[in-house]
Amino acid sequence: MTCSKVYTSLCTTQLANAATLIEQGNAVIACRQEQALFEELADEIGAKPPEFVDIRNRAGWAENGGKSGPKMAALIAESQLPQPEQKTFDITSYGQCLITGPSEIALAAASQLAESLSVTVLLDTQSDAPLSPDFDIIIGRLKSATGTLSNFKVRLDALQIPTPGGRGETRFSEPKDGAISHCEIILDLSGNTALFSTPDKRDGYLRADPRVPAQVSDAVFKAAQMTGTFEKPLYVAVANHICAHSRAQITGCSNCINACLTGAITPDGDHVTIDPMICAGCGACAALCPSGAITFEAPPTSFLIKRIETLAQTYLAAGGKSPRLLVCDETHGAEMIALSARYGRGLPSDVIPLEISALTTFGHAEMLAALALGFVAVDLLLSPKTESDPLEHERALAQAIAKTASIRMLDITDPDALSDALYGQKTTHKAPDPILPIGDRRQITRLAATALNGKSETPILLPQGAPYGKVNVDQDACTLCLSCVSLCPSGAIMDNPDAPQLKFQEDACLQCGLCTRACPENAITLQPQLNLSDSALSQVVLNEEAPFACISCGSLFGVKSTIDKIIEKLEGKHPMFAESDSGKLIQMCDKCRVETHYHATDNPFQSKTRPPTRTTADYLKRRDH
Repeated sequence: MTCSKVYTSLCTTQLANAATLIEQGNAVIACRQEQALFEELADEIGAKPPEFVDIRNRAGWAENGGKSGPKMAALIAESQLPQPEQKTFDITSYGQCLITGPSEIALAAASQLAESLSVTVLLDTQSDAPLSPDFDIIIGRLKSATGTLSNFKVRLDALQIPTPGGRGETRFSEPKDGAISHCEIILDLSGNTALFSTPDKRDGYLRADPRVPAQVSDAVFKAAQMTGTFEKPLYVAVANHICAHSRAQITGCSNCINACLTGAITPDGDHVTIDPMICAGCGACAALCPSGAITFEAPPTSFLIKRIETLAQTYLAAGGKSPRLLVCDETHGAEMIALSARYGRGLPSDVIPLEISALTTFGHAEMLAALALGFVAVDLLLSPKTESDPLEHERALAQAIAKTASIRMLDITDPDALSDALYGQKTTHKAPDPILPIGDRRQITRLAATALNGKSETPILLPQGAPYGKVNVDQDACTLCLSCVSLCPSGAIMDNPDAPQLKFQEDACLQCGLCTRACPENAITLQPQLNLSDSALSQVVLNEEAPFACISCGSLFGVKSTIDKIIEKLEGKHPMFAESDSGKLIQMCDKCRVETHYHATDNPFQSKTRPPTRTTADYLKRRDH
């Protein structure tokens, strides 16, 4: 990319120059402060809106800003990556709004919204129910609610609805519990516990403290805007065939369900289902999914890895050394960086910020990929709304694999403290030769771990709950029943159709625990680890025994020790095997056992002797006599 002439006042006295450059196309403005002005200018001249990248706050204004050339080049190169198309779907709201709260506050809000929404006010008592032609009034208690914008389902107790009448006060029906109704918007001004676990992430649910007029006014204003058709991003995709949630009604992995605070993820047979209407796009489910059945799509993980790769490669190619990555969200994190740059020390020249929509999407695979692509340290700047538990789980896993490299979570809300934490960091880790990040998250993790540690023959021990590891089998307890084989969702545990063997491929193991729960002998235990040697890619035998030879035809079947145990327990003791001939059935293969039963004189399936066939001659002979 060729640099343009240096401009100092494009947004004021040099606005004509800006118009000329924008009209030429492919303009990139390295400041977001006057983004609205430049977009309006492009619209006026009928040109394509320019691209924007914040260079001044993120690189230009810093204590050592004179050394920020490589960093600026990296940020500009990353901003030029073609954005993947966002997958969305439409939500239509016609404005059916339910308002609940103290009568004085709720009725005032209803009066303001009556012109733009179809309003129903839920009050506690009849004495607070004035007659109004602008909105409906019902009496009752709101017990629970499910759904989201345009599709709320509410449960009401002691419900009373107005009955048609003429003269006198408004009359209401008899109270009824368990009433079900639907609405598209809920304005909760009750001040009680929220109807949803994460109210700020539930579209269409607006909640305000009735004692704070500013909150009520803000909620009323937002409710008035919730009519029409809206585009909602499709945040995640699910591949049901590789989901390890359950098999045969035995629960295995529930990482995504446990991490989802909105309740968008629910069990659905052997896999899970995600309600896209409720999903708020935090992305923790995709980061924690051991099999890759859930993938984040806003944007895809592959694009995030490409951004990291572009930042590292451009920075190093421009002469920078030992870059550090600062991952933050697009709201709180970006504001913290801007405040630090404008009023404090700013970011060090070797710290490159990466803004993403949801911090919890940055899992262990992305952290390790950053270290294997050229960064020597990764810091994650938390926001007040970040769910830190799943992020800490992923950070601890990445740290166990990366060993000496620094991976930190910065729970900081003061811009000066952020600068101090970054300027004060000392790193000794040296980045390896950059990897080629191809494949899914598990494959990228293995590539990055190999680059950081080499192909060591000693596995890396991982914390409990890690999605990598092996299974240990107690050979004395294992009977080779193969229950684990039939339930393993990834095919990591296998049988041998030609011999009584239990085989295992470590690289495919998800550590979901289905095999341990399915084993009737409790012979299987999990061992979380990451084996980077080639042995993890090959099949090893966990347990094997000699097969039993059929006493009739000699074909091999079953397990010799198991057959011997059955004979010992049943032959001559159980009524069905009291006779020696019956006891021999245990030692026969399926084919010989069926044939022996068929030819036996006491065959339970044997019918009476078939009568001789009667012909026409037989009937004529009988008639003549």
